[in-house]
Amino acid sequence: MRVVVADDSLLTREGICHLLSRAGWTVAGQADNGDALLALVNAEQPDLAVVDIKMPPTHTDEGLVAAERIRAAHPTVGVLVLSQYVEPGYALRLLQDYPERVGYLLKERVFDPAVLVDALRRLADGETVIDPTIVARIMARRRVQDPLERLTERERQVLGLIAEGLSNKGVAARLTITERTVEAHVAQVFAKLGLSDDTASHRRVLAALAFLRSAGTG
Repeated sequence: MRVVVADDSLLTREGICHLLSRAGWTVAGQADNGDALLALVNAEQPDLAVVDIKMPPTHTDEGLVAAERIRAAHPTVGVLVLSQYVEPGYALRLLQDYPERVGYLLKERVFDPAVLVDALRRLADGETVIDPTIVARIMARRRVQDPLERLTERERQVLGLIAEGLSNKGVAARLTITERTVEAHVAQVFAKLGLSDDTASHRRVLAALAFLRSAGTG
C-alpha cells in the first residue's frame, strides 16, 4: 500500500512516515499544505492519504477541505484526517458527503503504530474509522429530543462501536458477547432508526451518521 502524509509540522510528518515505513508501508510523498497535498495525490495516485486537519495558510480546516477534494476526485483513495481536538462536527461533515474510506482520529493516537496501521487497513478495505474519544463524548452527553432515544442501553453501546467502524465480530469482542447476539442488536438498531433494507455496509454508515448527528441535539 502506498501512502502520502500531509502535515505542516516536519517532526510530525517524519514521525508518521517512520512508523509507516517500519510497518512495511510505502510512503509515496509528503506535503506541508493542502495545495501541495492535492498535487501530490494527483501525481502519485496513492492508496491512502494521512492529513492534518489544520494546515497553512489559515490553520482552520484546510486539511478537511483537501480531504473532501481528494475523495471527490479520487474515490479509491482513502483519507485519514487527524486532529488535535475532539470535533464531532468535522467528522460528520466528512462522512455526510463521503461515507466510505474516510477516517477521523485524534493526532496523539496515530503515534501508536498498531492504531495507525489498523485504521489505514480498515480504510483500504472501504470502511469508516471514527476516534473512540469522539464516540465516548457523544455517548456521555445529555440530549434533548434524542433521535436515538428509542434504543436500549446495550443497543446504544453497539451503535457507538459501529460508529467507531467496528465489524460485528469486533463489537462482540469489545462487549464480550456472541456475534449472533451482536447481529440481533444491530438488526434492532437498524429497525428503530428506520434504515431501509439496504446493503449492511451502507446501513452501518447511515447508523454512524445518525449517531454523530445526535451530538448536535444536546
